[in-house]
Amino acid sequence: MERYAHRPLAFFGRYAARRWLSHAVILAAVLGAVTCSVSTQYGIKFLVDTLAAGQDGGGRPWHAFAVVVGFVAADNLLWRVASWVASHTFVQVSGDLRSDLFRHLTGHAPSYFADRMPGVLTSRVSATSNAVFTMENMAVWNVLPPCAATVGSVLYLSAVSLPMAGALVAVAAVVMVGMFRFAAAGKPLHHDFADKAAAVDGAMVDVIGNMALVRAFGGIPREHRRFDATVGDEVQARRRSLLYLEKLRLAHALVVVALTLVMLGWAIHLWQGKRISAGDVILVCTLGLSVLSATRDLAVALVDVTQHMARLSEALATLLTPHDLREHPDAVELQPRGARVVLDSVTFRFPSGRQIFRDLSLAIEPGQRVGLVGPSGSGKSTLIALVQRLYPLETGRVLIDGQDIAMSTEESLRRAISIVPQDTALLNRSLAENIRYGRPDATDEEVWAAAVAARCRPFIEKMPEGLDTMVGDRGLLLSGGQRQRIAIARAFLKDAPILLLDEATSALDGESEEAIRQALENLMQNRTVVAIAHRLSTLRTFDRILVMQGGVVVQDGAPDDLIRFDGPYRTLVNNEMGRLAPQAA
Repeated sequence: MERYAHRPLAFFGRYAARRWLSHAVILAAVLGAVTCSVSTQYGIKFLVDTLAAGQDGGGRPWHAFAVVVGFVAADNLLWRVASWVASHTFVQVSGDLRSDLFRHLTGHAPSYFADRMPGVLTSRVSATSNAVFTMENMAVWNVLPPCAATVGSVLYLSAVSLPMAGALVAVAAVVMVGMFRFAAAGKPLHHDFADKAAAVDGAMVDVIGNMALVRAFGGIPREHRRFDATVGDEVQARRRSLLYLEKLRLAHALVVVALTLVMLGWAIHLWQGKRISAGDVILVCTLGLSVLSATRDLAVALVDVTQHMARLSEALATLLTPHDLREHPDAVELQPRGARVVLDSVTFRFPSGRQIFRDLSLAIEPGQRVGLVGPSGSGKSTLIALVQRLYPLETGRVLIDGQDIAMSTEESLRRAISIVPQDTALLNRSLAENIRYGRPDATDEEVWAAAVAARCRPFIEKMPEGLDTMVGDRGLLLSGGQRQRIAIARAFLKDAPILLLDEATSALDGESEEAIRQALENLMQNRTVVAIAHRLSTLRTFDRILVMQGGVVVQDGAPDDLIRFDGPYRTLVNNEMGRLAPQAA
C-alpha cells in the first residue's frame, strides 16, 4: 500500500473500484436527478409560454403541467435511490479502508512504533477514514451535481441565445480556474492544520495512558498548560485555514452578484426586442441563477475537499511508509526439528545508526538453557529480538534448525517461539482470552490447565468472574505478579519448542516467586531456552551463561565453570552477593 503514500486520489480510487457497480448506480442516479432538476426549469418555461398563449392560442397547460410534475417526481425519486445505495456503499468503503490501514500498520517493525505516539497513529487512521468518507459524500452530493447542472443549464440556454450561453461558459470557466488556483495555494495552511489536529489527539492519549505517572509527580497542572498550548497551536492553524477559505468565498460572491445583474439585464433587453418569449426570460433567469448557485456550491465544496484532502495526504504519508520487515516472496514454512538456534556472522544497527553487533556468531543447541547477562545496553534484549526477527539484519543470518528465519513465513516463525517478557503485555479482554492468545484454538479445559500450571489458580478463583474477568487496559486491574503469571500461562498453552524469557520473575512478589520458578522449571523442560536475567541466582540451573558487553560475548560457559575464573561473571556474582548481604541481615 505504500505506493499510495503520496497519491491520495489513487488511494481513494482503489476503494471505489472495489465496488464499481454500486458507485456506477450512484453516479447514474445523481446525473439523472440533476438532469431532471435542470429540465424542470425548461418545463416551467414551457408552462409559462403555454399560459401566455392562452386557450385561443391552442396551448395545453395541463400537458405542460404533467411535464413539470414528471420531472419533479423523477428528480426526487432518483435522489432517494442514490442516497439509499450510498448509505451502504460509502460506509463499507470506510470499513475496508480502516481494515487495510490496520493491517498495514501492524506490519511495521517495533522501531516504527518506538518513534511515534500510539494516539497519533490511531487518530490518523480515523482521520483517513473520515476524510475519505467525507470526500466521497461531498464528491457525489456537492461537487458532481453543480458540475452537471452547469453543463445542462448551458445546453438549455444555448437554445435561447448562443451568445448568452457562450458568455456564461466563459465566465464560469474563468471563475472555476481562479478558484482552483486559489484553493491550491492554500494547501500548506490546510496541511499545517491537519498536522496540529493530529498532535492534539496524540497529546491526549499520551497523558490519559499515563495518568498514574502524571498524578504521582503532580504533573496535572503542567499537563493542562502543555495541552492548552498544543490546542492553541491547532486553533491558530485552523483559524488561518478558515480565513483563507473565506477569502475565496467572498471573491466568488462578488462575481455572482455582478453576473446575475448582467444576465437579467441581457434577457430583458432581448425580450424588449421581441427576440425571446416571456418563458425564455424566466428560463434564462432560473438557469443563470442555477449556474451561479452551482459555482457557489462548487466553490464551497472544493474548499472543504481541499481541507479533507490535506488531512488525508498528511495521514497517508505517515501511515503508508514502507515496512522495514517484509516476508520474502519465496518464504516457506519453518520446520523445527530440535530447535537449534544459530547466529551466523550477524551485524546489526538500529535505524538511528547505533551499532549493536558486529560479526556476531554463536550457536545454541537443542534443549539447551542459555542465560544472557551483562550491563544495560550490552545487546541482550536485541539478541532476543533478532531471534524473533523483529528487526532486519545488516549482514549475516539467524538460523533455526538450519533454516534462515528471513526465508521463513512470519506465521510459522511465531509458532516456533514463546516469550515471557519483563513488561507483560495484556489486552483489555478477559483472562481466558489473554491466555488463549498463545493458541487461539485451545479449549477451555486446556486454557484452565495452562493457568493451573502457571500457578494462576489461587488468584483466578478469587476473581468475580473467574477466567471471564476483564483485566483492564494493559492489564492494570491485575498486580505485576499476576500479569507475569498470565504471560507464563500463555507460554504453557502455546507449547513452542523455543522459549525466550526476559526477566520472567522480576515482577513477582516474594511469596509466589519460588512457586513461579517451579512453574518456569516445568515450562523449560525439553525446550531451547534463552533467558535474560539481572538476578544471577535465577540462572543457577542453566546449562550455559553468555556474558555480554558492548554487543560482544566476552564469556561463555557453564555457571559453575565461569565462577572459578576471575572475570566479568565472577564480578557480577560478587556484586550481587554484596547487594543481597545487607538485605539478608
